[in-house]
Amino acid sequence: MDDLTQRRLKTVRDHMALECDCDWDAVIATFAHPRYEMYGTGQVFDGEDAVRGYFADSRTPFPDQANEIISLAAGDDDTVHVEFFLTGTHLGPLATPMGTFEPTGRSFRVRMAATFEFATGSDKIICERPYYDGSMVLRELGLI
Repeated sequence: MDDLTQRRLKTVRDHMALECDCDWDAVIATFAHPRYEMYGTGQVFDGEDAVRGYFADSRTPFPDQANEIISLAAGDDDTVHVEFFLTGTHLGPLATPMGTFEPTGRSFRVRMAATFEFATGSDKIICERPYYDGSMVLRELGLI
C-alpha cells in the first residue's frame, strides 16, 4: 500500500473519530472543501457553513451519535469505502417529513456505508457520501 493510500485511510479514521468527539473544527480540517451528499434523503451540504449546520441539526436529536467502523478499504480511484454502525440515543426533538418526534430515550444501532472522495494526489476529503435508509433509525426507535 502506497503512502498516499495510507494517509487517506488515516484521514477517514480520524474524520470519523472526530465526528464522535464532536470536534467540528478538526472534522472541517480533514476536508479540502467540506461537502456531504446524503444518499438517504438527497440532501447536499456544501461548504463549511452548511456542513456545520448539518452537524448541529444531526446532534440535536442524537447528541451522543457515534460510529463504529466495521471495514475500511481504498478504492482503485480517489475513494475510500467504509462500512460502519451508526449509533445514538434519541434525547432531543427529531424533525422528519412526517413531523417532529419528541425524545424517546431509546437508542439505535444501524449498519451503513459511506464513501469519501479525495482530490487527486491529496489526503484531504472533498466529499463524504453516506448511504442509508433514513427509516432504519425511525424503526429502531419504534417511531414507525
